Amino acid sequence: MDTHIGSVDGPSPAAVNGAVGCPASAPGCPIMSSHPVVSAGEASLGRHLARRLVQVGVSDVFAVPGDFNLTLLDHLVDEPGLRLVGCCNELNAGYAADGYARARGVGACAVTFTVGGLSVLNAIAGAYSENLPVICIAGGPNSNDYGTNRILHHTIGIPDFSQELRCFQTVTCHQAVVTNLDDAHEQIDTAIATALRESKPVYLSISCNLPGLPHPTFTRDPVPFFLAPRMSNKMGLEAAVEATVEFLNKAVKPVLVAGPKLRVAKAGKAFVDLVDASGYAYAIMPSAKGFVPETHPHFLGTYWGAVSTAFCAEIVESADAYLFAGPIFNDYSSVGYSFLLKKDKAIIVQPERVIVGNGPAFGCVMMKEYLSALAKRVQKNTTAYENYKRIFVPEGHPLKGEANEPLRVNVLFKHIQDMLTGDSAVLAETGDSWFNCQKLKLPEGCGYEFQMQYGSIGWSVGALLGYAQGASDKRVIACIGDGSFQVTAQDVSTMLRCEQNSIIFLINNGGYTIEVEIHDGPYNVIKNWNYTALVEAIHNGEGKCWTAKVKCEEELTAAIETALGEKKDSLCFIEVIAHKDDTSKELLEWGSRVSAANSRPPNPQ
Repeated sequence: MDTHIGSVDGPSPAAVNGAVGCPASAPGCPIMSSHPVVSAGEASLGRHLARRLVQVGVSDVFAVPGDFNLTLLDHLVDEPGLRLVGCCNELNAGYAADGYARARGVGACAVTFTVGGLSVLNAIAGAYSENLPVICIAGGPNSNDYGTNRILHHTIGIPDFSQELRCFQTVTCHQAVVTNLDDAHEQIDTAIATALRESKPVYLSISCNLPGLPHPTFTRDPVPFFLAPRMSNKMGLEAAVEATVEFLNKAVKPVLVAGPKLRVAKAGKAFVDLVDASGYAYAIMPSAKGFVPETHPHFLGTYWGAVSTAFCAEIVESADAYLFAGPIFNDYSSVGYSFLLKKDKAIIVQPERVIVGNGPAFGCVMMKEYLSALAKRVQKNTTAYENYKRIFVPEGHPLKGEANEPLRVNVLFKHIQDMLTGDSAVLAETGDSWFNCQKLKLPEGCGYEFQMQYGSIGWSVGALLGYAQGASDKRVIACIGDGSFQVTAQDVSTMLRCEQNSIIFLINNGGYTIEVEIHDGPYNVIKNWNYTALVEAIHNGEGKCWTAKVKCEEELTAAIETALGEKKDSLCFIEVIAHKDDTSKELLEWGSRVSAANSRPPNPQ
């Protein structure tokens, strides 16, 4: 299992040698003060924040300058361990911080007051829904302007400066507005620590006149703060394991299912250890793809109700006990609430809570500790896996086309499958790429990311920028629909500035295909762009970029060969022309079921 880049077991080694928030005095702690005592003139708020970001594993901050954050950006630029990545807009800066957090374990973006803050808000909400620690830093008004009844620019024209703060309160786990130096040190440390502890975004506003000012609390190089690991209540853990062992050991054909909150709990390895110890067959929920290995012999595939991997749903739903580790059950993951699961057969394991069947429930039980303890107690039972082997029939292959026949999407993904290695990562944009990418079989070490809970179209462009920046040892392959690309296309420019070598497959089928399958209408048809020409214009002769437009399998094969060979160090943009009705069968099924869920009539009053 890949336990580094993109892993659910913590940030990569690049994130300060793999440790976050370890006390400098702790035995074997890799985070130590790397600079001597600094003079009072150098001991500024801006320098303190910059060093803190480096110490928790942030090497890149995605930013859009504005007059309220310019002096703060100066200090981020001056920090040797930080790179300031200028983005084309705040939404993409937020998406990039989201992607970076997926690769490194924590991300950061910097914007200006209100016009920047409200622009990045959608991306921060997405990071909140996906349980990603993103530090959103906003430059705020001069500290002297608070409480003066003055009206400032970049506001809605009233002297109340709290609008931005109030907007962020619902999509961040902590908010701090720094308007004086006396408690700035504590406010910054608390915000960053909370983001890491809760695995959620935080909002940090810093008055524009403070970053360059010294204060006695900043006169020493910041000593890394201690993030005490959360520990289970010992008696609760023992009781939860005892109840679970009794529940599972009397089952005839139990199974395991990995959910997306494995990342939050850093329990990926513990889950695999349980698979090995128990012999159970296991599946993943769609948004947990990439969190556990798919090369294990007991892997069934993706459990996604009616659109599951072939033979997977049959084994999961016919089991007499199923343990879900970190699930999120929403209308999308349950295919319009159509799961055939029974509560009394389920064990639901959340990062800090376990529910066995209809009860009992155990709080203050950490998932990682619980799964590890369970692996030592559970009896081996391979019945579900043996049943799977008996009914399994290998999947077919796409029909071979005629020479120069228009390219089919299933042929495209057959070739993408052949591209994947342990040094790859896949990003899937909201749309039919969800379903086609979900069917890819990931080699050991191959990363995978998509945004299922929030499902904001356009996410993948910014997230690709951030993920590739954070996972520089991976070549990232992004599958993006034309409608989604039109939302956030500008930051291909930033990818070129950062000298990234990702491969973008732009699937041009003329509209919002996922929306068509939920509810069609003329609003789902978009204006066609000359996408390759657009990327060439953005390239403008600066940096390494290569584009291709493909309409048949022969052209696709040649383009992939070039991207992996001659242009392996370039950003490669391959526009794939597809028929507007060429969709996966899973999208057809999923769309009809989600449509039915959306169109339920009101309950009688």
